[in-house]
Amino acid sequence: MAHIQNTRLNTGAEIPAIGLGTWQSKPNEVRYAVEWALRAGYRHIDTALAYGNEAEVGEGIRASGVGREEIWLTTKLDNPWHKRVQEGIDSSLKSLGVDYVDLYLMASSLFAHWPSSTDPSDLSKHYPDWNFVDTWREMQKLPATGKVRNIGVSNFGIRNLTKLLNDPSCKLVPAVNQIELHPNNPSPKLVEFNASKNIHSTAYSCLGSKDSPLYKDQTVMELAAKKGKTIQQCLLMWNLQKGRSVLPKSVSKDRIERNFQLDGWELTQEEIDRLDSLKGRFKVCGDAWLPVKVFFGDDE
Repeated sequence: MAHIQNTRLNTGAEIPAIGLGTWQSKPNEVRYAVEWALRAGYRHIDTALAYGNEAEVGEGIRASGVGREEIWLTTKLDNPWHKRVQEGIDSSLKSLGVDYVDLYLMASSLFAHWPSSTDPSDLSKHYPDWNFVDTWREMQKLPATGKVRNIGVSNFGIRNLTKLLNDPSCKLVPAVNQIELHPNNPSPKLVEFNASKNIHSTAYSCLGSKDSPLYKDQTVMELAAKKGKTIQQCLLMWNLQKGRSVLPKSVSKDRIERNFQLDGWELTQEEIDRLDSLKGRFKVCGDAWLPVKVFFGDDE
């Protein structure tokens, strides 16, 4: 039977396997969701400057009674802040009410986290003299400040990861690549590439987001019924048994608790294969709205 364990990163730090996602959580909901999650046993909370909820996340952490040292806290740089990395982390720390974060990712925008150095004076444009390699050069300075324990990236495909890793200025390999991962967006080539570079894959939108087509998929529904588990639990286990950490988002106390109840059972290889074989494909987060293309169709 599965026992949900932390994953050791290339820095030696251990990231909790199950975290609470807070993207799209409405004001006055996040504080309670974070408090409930931590009281239920979660030890990983994921937020971002651009989500506009870092202050509420901090309130929830303090209300939970769980010590800061027991919590893995992830936040992210916003796209228009790529030239202001130090200011970005200082802003997040102030909002969160903490002295450090465990993981700081490049980068975030209104919807997700992207390798896009957006001009803050015109969000439809990309800086002509700056890109994510320049941003990473600044990100690499953060661990020495004590404000950030680990640094990583998000929504980096193979092409952009290769560009970053091959640049002479890249001295620290990202500890994490946070990407969209669910059976209808499995990205096997990207996950394999991450692993080959000792970069941990964290799955966001791991349930397919709100009103997910996966909730109505006949194969998924039959599997959940057979296991006596929720659809969400089965989808989370699919990622966890493949070695990824997951960030299910919810503001429902009951669902938050159920999403954490994953110890003591597992999917069989045949059941994993059935989920692997789902034919449908969709992305919750595409790149059409960005000033630069970041997905190139080569990660599947």
